[in-house]
Amino acid sequence: MSLRPLGDKVVIKVKAEEEKTVGGILLPGSAQEKPQQGKVIAVGTGEIVDGKKVPLDVKVDDEVIYSKYSGSEVKIGEDEYLIIRQADILAIVE
Repeated sequence: MSLRPLGDKVVIKVKAEEEKTVGGILLPGSAQEKPQQGKVIAVGTGEIVDGKKVPLDVKVDDEVIYSKYSGSEVKIGEDEYLIIRQADILAIVE
């Protein structure tokens, strides 16, 4: 199964949550922070601005940082995906 986003939407594979702190302390599931980083799996066709279609700035395989509580979470099998608008992406990790 594949996901194909529409318009200015982007599908992101959510990076796994950290289970240990830098100091080596194991965190229970309730104490783990929601990740804000992931890999772009698919991008929409672009958004329409002033009647013209504008392509998105991100592309497949980009590592991105996004807003903490943005988008819609989707779980397919064991994998977690996030479908968000391009405007909710804060940065591309290079």
